[in-house]
Amino acid sequence: MLRNVAPRVLLLIAGFATQADAADKLAANVNAELSRQGKASVLVTLTDQAPVSALVSNKAGDDKVVAAVAGLRDQALRSQAPLRAWLDARHVAYRSFWVANFISLQVDRDLAAALAARKDVAKIELDAPLRLPPVPADYPGPVKAVAAIETGVNEVHAPALWAMGFRGQGVLVAGQDTGYQWDHPALKQKYAGWNGTSANHNYHWHDSIGSGGGSCGAATQAPCDDNSHGTHTMGTMVGDDGGSNQIGVAPSARWIGCSNMDQGNGTPTTYAECFQWLIAPTDLAGQNADPTRAPHVINNSWGCPSSEGCTTPNILQTVVENVRAAGILVVVSAGNSGPSCNTISDPPSFYAASFTVGAVGGTTMASFSSRGPISADGSNRIKPDLVAPGVSTRSSIPGGAYGTKSGTSMAGPHVAGVAALLMSVDPTLKRDPARIEALMRSTTVRDTVTSQVCGGIPATTYPNPVVGHGRIDALSAARDGLGLYGVNGFE
Repeated sequence: MLRNVAPRVLLLIAGFATQADAADKLAANVNAELSRQGKASVLVTLTDQAPVSALVSNKAGDDKVVAAVAGLRDQALRSQAPLRAWLDARHVAYRSFWVANFISLQVDRDLAAALAARKDVAKIELDAPLRLPPVPADYPGPVKAVAAIETGVNEVHAPALWAMGFRGQGVLVAGQDTGYQWDHPALKQKYAGWNGTSANHNYHWHDSIGSGGGSCGAATQAPCDDNSHGTHTMGTMVGDDGGSNQIGVAPSARWIGCSNMDQGNGTPTTYAECFQWLIAPTDLAGQNADPTRAPHVINNSWGCPSSEGCTTPNILQTVVENVRAAGILVVVSAGNSGPSCNTISDPPSFYAASFTVGAVGGTTMASFSSRGPISADGSNRIKPDLVAPGVSTRSSIPGGAYGTKSGTSMAGPHVAGVAALLMSVDPTLKRDPARIEALMRSTTVRDTVTSQVCGGIPATTYPNPVVGHGRIDALSAARDGLGLYGVNGFE
């Protein structure tokens, strides 16, 4: 284990913290990286954070996200001004963010120590390369089309809502992932940037990868997927080619997307950049942000593992909390580190503000699905919130083809799709994450086969740290939660 290296002693001057306080602000992995390389890419979080919940307390609908974005941007502009002026005077390059009040930059030991000594700096954390959670079974090659609705879509009972005319219409879903093949036959007609004749990628696509980008290249001006993972997850949310490939839960929802990983690897900065763009989408030049174009639900089939340097549990917590407070449901995959308990351990899966999803195959708990309770932040919080189909999920992959993958990455999009269906049933659920989360939790089916006990809570008690509240079910949510009776077999 690398030992912590404290910054050099600084003179105590007005406006600066004590030496001990400054040392506490530097994450241990930042010091370790400085010892190894002499420099480190970091996130500098300011002490002054906008109270988003208070900003939106009397707002509803899109007014909520508009107010949240305005408050966050104003707070960052005002509170970052002294620090940005200080950096500008030293000719230090940096990037400013407002989705949470932080700045990203590269530091050496002297600059890190000087930043830590400032009273307006709360903490300095490593902006390390991250990666997708490991996928237990991944068969990305093309598979034969089937003239049927996909298994997971049937298992969440999406077709029952389709029969009533609720297919996700009027709902905007989003993903941040490895990218997307926007013109895949199962996705093209659902892409918010496609009007039936031509494509306009402004406000519908953002690429946070500033260099690299694999087969797609960096900073692409149109959706592209260098991995296949993102295209697969979007297919499970909305995919339908109008023929034999009914792969999506909410086929009438529209979608937008952001690339947050370079060939499966991202950083806290790229993840935060996508969250920031999604809460207030911009044109392709990054200008003219419009929060009224924000999605109603974001799927996050990725994790931030400590093995890649993300050892600070709360590194993205404020970002996720602010996005949810603005009225956007944040669905997050639990991870694939099961079957042991206490394995939901990668940000942002264990945050209270994340709606965390484990995986099942039919009614059997997937052995790979991570379990709670949460020990990473010492909260002992029960996660996942619920479970969804995530074993041998067939969906879209680049090249206009279809492939099968397993993982909680596949379970999350089923839940995002169900949320879109329910929002089309009751549009007042939009911009109200707490209410739709409660609806999905309270109407689960409790039929998952497991005898595992985690956190001392037996599998017969709900919620429990293995399956959460149970298996998601769109039919139960619509019938028991929203009172849809007497139509198409709902009596």
